[in-house]
Amino acid sequence: MAPRAANDTRPLVERLRPRRLGEMVGNAKALHDLRAWADLWATPGSAPPRLRAALLEGPPGVGKTTAALALANDLGWSVVEMNASDARNQSAIAEVAGRASMTNTLGDSGTYVGTKGGARTLILLDEADCLTGRATEGAGGARAAPPSLREFLRGRYGRVEALAAAWGLGVDRAPPAFASWEEVPTTGGRGAWTRLAGAQRDLAEWRGTNRPKDLSDRGGLGAIAKLVRETRQPLLLTVNDPTPLVRYSPVFRQGVARVRFGPVSRPELRAHLERVSREEGWAIPKAVLDRILERSQGDVRAALTDLEAVSVRPEVVTAETLLGKRDLASDYYALLSELFRAPRFYRSVEIRDRLDATPDDLLPWVEENLPRAGARAPERYAAFEVLGRADQFLSWARRERVYALWSFATELMTGGVALELAAGGPLRPPDLGFPEFLGAMGRTRALRATRTAVASKAGSRYHASRRKVIDQYLPFLERLFRGPTGAPEEAQRLRAIRRAVARDLGLNAEEVAFLLAAEPEGPDVAALLPADETEAESETVSVEPAAPVPPPPATTPAGPRRVQRRLGDFAG
Repeated sequence: MAPRAANDTRPLVERLRPRRLGEMVGNAKALHDLRAWADLWATPGSAPPRLRAALLEGPPGVGKTTAALALANDLGWSVVEMNASDARNQSAIAEVAGRASMTNTLGDSGTYVGTKGGARTLILLDEADCLTGRATEGAGGARAAPPSLREFLRGRYGRVEALAAAWGLGVDRAPPAFASWEEVPTTGGRGAWTRLAGAQRDLAEWRGTNRPKDLSDRGGLGAIAKLVRETRQPLLLTVNDPTPLVRYSPVFRQGVARVRFGPVSRPELRAHLERVSREEGWAIPKAVLDRILERSQGDVRAALTDLEAVSVRPEVVTAETLLGKRDLASDYYALLSELFRAPRFYRSVEIRDRLDATPDDLLPWVEENLPRAGARAPERYAAFEVLGRADQFLSWARRERVYALWSFATELMTGGVALELAAGGPLRPPDLGFPEFLGAMGRTRALRATRTAVASKAGSRYHASRRKVIDQYLPFLERLFRGPTGAPEEAQRLRAIRRAVARDLGLNAEEVAFLLAAEPEGPDVAALLPADETEAESETVSVEPAAPVPPPPATTPAGPRRVQRRLGDFAG
């Protein structure tokens, strides 16, 4: 870490930002994976690798953007960065990042450096998960109406006399001055005053305010997806949550290298904070340092910010007055660790205040970690019995909308469960884990959404409810698409039938892949999706001809058809 200059007043986070990957704190595997991906680009004269882009995922403050900039510095690459403060719509990305992705490198010294020499331009799109997808999608609210000319001038000059003085109205042969703001036009018009130099300058600036730049991010995801497929320069995307990207397009699932950053471990972060304190000459009490580590939850940026804040009063033993309390919704681990080590009852209000959550949110965490804390089967069985009663109270609260029952459920799932487990002796320190049920639901969210889409299309086509389609029709469609093909002639006939069903239901690549249990980008899916509408309409299903239907018996020509006119015509 470079020594601090006497006149350097930047925040501590900026002053200590690592310039090399070797200076980074924590996430050793992620940094290794990032460098391995970059080495595929760094070979002089090499073609772009199969995975042209990398997705850096992880919570805020763990070093994703810093790692990208440090990587470029290590390899001598120039950087084109677009962050959340820039316009990142379809045209902006095509103009800035798109152009950079297709050209060679102009080095920092201003000299041209070709890719044959190993030089590259790193394109960095920060916070890519905040972008919208469709080009017609708004950017979050109606745009404010531009000001009228009168409002513009009144905001600039305040008094109408100041406007007259600035324009020179009423002087020599100039047009007369306005008596009040009500006489000032709301639009430019063609008055004699528009020929004055001061008026022309103000009119030009006012017309510029009526044409605001498009700072939205409409169409940004589509432009990035195209960039991932076609870029000839390394592309890095940083996201806190990759879900918006991977659900938008399969290119973000199979076409990028996934590099996962996590919270920095407590020992690594403690060593880093202690080293920074020594080099800055700060005497930070151990209690304050522990509080910073507890609040940061592995966020290096937050920890350094808090460290700089308490450095003003390092003699304070507890820094609550300076640090306050950071509200973290991920404090389930701390609560459960406390519960299983020292059993006690928690009221629903306390759960809400500590977790910013409801008892419904806490139940899966207790259910997942209950077996980890109990040493003997009888105590675990009794604890699950109590947890089951808590679930009943939650069910009654949801069904009857009587949320006073949350208090009973909360005390059962906390103190009731912990005391049952403690009946067999002291509880062992649990190795807490994230609820597997919630993890499975999160991993299969996109799959369940595709399944629902297929069921909706089939229900609309076959005039059946979605539930009936899921129970009866969908198993048949899955067997049809996933069944064995047999001989070549049978395989070709079955492929034609599958393709006809996909066309009849209007299935897209994701939905066909769901029925095939294959990847959306695979050849099996592409084979069932026609390249164009002409091919789709010309293809027919080859089936065995049915037995000839005998012609109807010959009948003698009848007279004019008799049409029933009234109810009495039914008689006889």
